[in-house]
Amino acid sequence: MVLIILVLLLAIILGGAGFAVHALWWIALAVLVLWLLGFAFAGGRRGGGGRWYRW
Repeated sequence: MVLIILVLLLAIILGGAGFAVHALWWIALAVLVLWLLGFAFAGGRRGGGGRWYRW
C-alpha cells in the first residue's frame, strides 16, 4: 500500500514538473520573440546606440 502511494506521489510530482517545464518553454519563446521584435524596431535609431534597453 505504501509503495502504491509513493508511486502515485512520484507520478504527480513528475507530471507537475513536466507541465511547469512545458509552460516555461512557451514563456521563453514569447520573450525571445519580443526581444527580436525590439531589435527589429529599434534598429533605425541613431541616438543611444540602437539599444532599446538601458543596460
